[in-house]
This record gives sequence, C-alpha cells and structure tokens, in this order.
Amino acid sequence: MPGRSIVALIISFCLVAGAALAQGRPAGVATALVETRTMSETVTVFGEVVTGRESAVAARVSGVAERVPLRVGDTVAEGDVLAQLDTELLKIEVDQAQAQIEIAEGAVAVAKAVLDRAQKALRRAETLRENSTIPEAQLDERSADYAAAIGGQQEAVARVRAAEAALRQAEYQLKNATIRAPFDAVVLQVTTERGQFISVGTQVATLLDQGAMEVEANVPARFIAALRPDLPVEARTDTGGQMRLELRAILPTEFSATRTRPVRFVIADPGTPVAVGQSVSLEVPVSAPREATVVPKDALVQSQGGWTVFVNAEGKAQPREVEIGAALEGGFEVLAGLSPGDEVVVRGNERLRPGQDIAPSGPAASSGGGQQIANGGSASDTPRRAQD
Repeated sequence: MPGRSIVALIISFCLVAGAALAQGRPAGVATALVETRTMSETVTVFGEVVTGRESAVAARVSGVAERVPLRVGDTVAEGDVLAQLDTELLKIEVDQAQAQIEIAEGAVAVAKAVLDRAQKALRRAETLRENSTIPEAQLDERSADYAAAIGGQQEAVARVRAAEAALRQAEYQLKNATIRAPFDAVVLQVTTERGQFISVGTQVATLLDQGAMEVEANVPARFIAALRPDLPVEARTDTGGQMRLELRAILPTEFSATRTRPVRFVIADPGTPVAVGQSVSLEVPVSAPREATVVPKDALVQSQGGWTVFVNAEGKAQPREVEIGAALEGGFEVLAGLSPGDEVVVRGNERLRPGQDIAPSGPAASSGGGQQIANGGSASDTPRRAQD
C-alpha cells in the first residue's frame, strides 16, 4: 500500500510540473499589420443598363429587296450588308447618265466651233467697217451671231454639268441600293423580307451597339458633388457580376418628388456581359476619398469596455482599447488607439492575458492595396467577442 501511494504522488507531481511548463511557454498566435488605405464612403444606389446607341436603319432609296441576309441576334460589323435591293434598273440609269454626259460634251465641242467662227466673222466685219467697206447693219448682224454663239456654248456647258449631276444621282441610287450596317452591332429586329418593295425611309432592321451601353442611375442630389470622372464607381449586376463604372454625364434635371438627378456612367470594363434594362447596384461615393488607418477585423475582441486588440510589444501581448469606424473589406477603420505599422494578433487572441509571452507566426499578409469602399458592415464583418 505504501508503494501505491508513492506512485500516485509521483504521477501527480509530473502532471503539475507539465502544466506549469505548458503555461510558461509563449502562446502561438498569428499577427497582421495595421495599414493605411484609401477609402471612400459610399451609398448604394440602384440603376439600370441603358443603350447609348440603338438605330433603326432605313432605306435611302426605293426598290425591291433582292437579298436580306439577316436574322435576329446576328452580330454585324460596320459595313456589313443588311439588305440588297434589285439594281438592274439602277445600272441602266447609270449608263444613261454617262451617255448624256457624252452627248452634252459633244454639244460643247460644237458650240465652241460655232463660237470660233462667229468670233472670226465679227473681227473681219469690224476691220471692214473701219475702212467703210461694209454697212453698219452687217456689223450688227455679226455681233449678234457672236453673242448667240457665246450663249450656245454656255448652254452646252450647263448641260454637261446637269448630265454629271444626273450621273452622281444614279450612282448614289446604285450605291445605296446596298444597305449596310453603320456600326458594329447586334441585330434586334428585322423588318424587311426578300421580295418586299421598300420605299425611301422604310425601316430595314434595328441595331444595338453593345459597345456603347451605359448605366443610368438616379443619384440623390446631395451626393452629386462627390461624383468625379476620375473616381471609379463599383457596381454589381442582378446576376452577381462585378463591373467598374466611370462618370460620363450628370443630366441637368432633378426629380422633385425624390430629390434625385439622373446620372450616366460608362462601363469601364470592355466586354462586360450586360443587357439593356438589366438592374445594377452602384456604390456611389458620398464624400471625397481619404486616407484611413485599417485594422483586420479578426484582431478585434469585444469586451465590456468596448473594442480591444492585442499588439505584439517585443514578444508580449499588450492590450489596447480602440475606437473603430466604418467597415471595409476585411477590416475596420481605426479612429483611435492604433497607428499604421502596429503588429496585432489576428488568431489566438481570444484567451490571451495582458503581458503574456507570444510567439507570432506573422505578420500575416494583409489584404491592402487599392481603394477600399466603406459601405457599412455585414454579418461576416462582425469582430469576435472575448471568451470567458
């Protein structure tokens, strides 16, 4: 029996000694650095995707549609054929106009020859009149013939210009018998069929320029002053897609019932898949960007006195009370209690005691970089509470 007591005493001693050794070891923790970020306070505003350019392409000339190589949903490039009208009669009209030019040019040559003869006859008559060889009436006749020749030449030249104008008109008709896309687009509607007679102004197709889509949102008037073209606006589509917007125009109208103004934003990310009428949530800035000291949310521990963090002070856990402000991605703005560069405990801080030795495995890589948006916290942003 005395032997059993001795063994029990030895075991108890070992357990106490082991616990003491364990308590004397530094606590393993993970740390991260307090950093400075550029932040902008925002408010969520709802908008929708609108088209910057949608065109109902119409015919410029009349004719019968010979070919319509389009279907709704097709993608066309600038210059692609939307519809081809019958051009047989138009080509004949071009040939006729060219023939009229040749005829008119021939008439100009004849008129020039007549003018030359009349001019020579007038000069001879003037010479003879000086010598009193011909009567005054004959000189007047030669003068009249010369004036008529001048008028005939002018008329012939005018006919050439008229024939050239007729040719340009015929060529215009022939060229525009091929109806082409005015820009890169998607076909929304086709309103012409093969064999259909088309008048001038008849709509052939409706095109949508996907590269000219914009977002329009009604922004509260009190926030308009914070909008700047060089300040990107983050946005989300109703399907969860992210996009970056840039201010293009603040329209000079205001809705008196809501005290909002329509604002147009261009989509800065080319190729973003959106559709006209799609809903978009915008994080519109309500103040100018500013620098803020940010602490990771996992460093915060809530106690009775407020929020506390443990700072690595030369290997010891030093508690500090902090005042926090707006929630940012992965952290909170620090209003008081910390400075940029402070190393704070982000894991293993729940059971730390003031002054306890710690063995940091950090500082951990922070999530900084870029502009941060302060738009209110969510459930995942809530710091942990201290455990009893």
